[in-house]
Amino acid sequence: MTKGLFILGFGGHARSVGDIALAAGFDELTFVDEQAREGEDFAGFPVIMVLPNKITSPDWFLFPGSGANERRRMQCKTARLPLATLVAPTASLGAQCEIGQGSFVGHQAHLGPLTKIGQGAIINSGAIVDHECVVGDFSHISINSTVAGRCQIGEQVMVGAGATVIDGISICSNVTVGAGATVVRDIEVPGVYIGTPARLARS
Repeated sequence: MTKGLFILGFGGHARSVGDIALAAGFDELTFVDEQAREGEDFAGFPVIMVLPNKITSPDWFLFPGSGANERRRMQCKTARLPLATLVAPTASLGAQCEIGQGSFVGHQAHLGPLTKIGQGAIINSGAIVDHECVVGDFSHISINSTVAGRCQIGEQVMVGAGATVIDGISICSNVTVGAGATVVRDIEVPGVYIGTPARLARS
């Protein structure tokens, strides 16, 4: 039986989603992007401008394809089909790991035991989220970043490429941790944090 996936968007992250979806066993993909150009495709799969009003097959799912946290949140909240959850076959999942609907776990990512990943989150390629961490809804742990054990990451948090969050840290919602930054103390105020140790650059 054919298993299909509508991917919302056709930017860089959406194409990564398509790659993982094929590896995870989806047979048919359709990208939905209002800025689609005629004739665009990904690996032979079409890009359309509007999600069809009527979808008669029960075996089609939806996936939020935006890398931007707020946009991805809206894609999930307005979904008219069941949300898929995508985990790359090359990812490593520890025991009793929980992953919310609409979340993405990329190639070579590692989730330690007892981690909890919320809805619509991204754990991108090569990222490490170690044991007993909680990552909130619509957060994005970027490529090659590390979140050490027992961290609490709020909702709509961006941990930039190559950043490190040391063990036991709590980060409130609506925080961006810049690429390569190191978080060594709790973050309790929303804003943008950069450097080593990470400091508030913009609230």
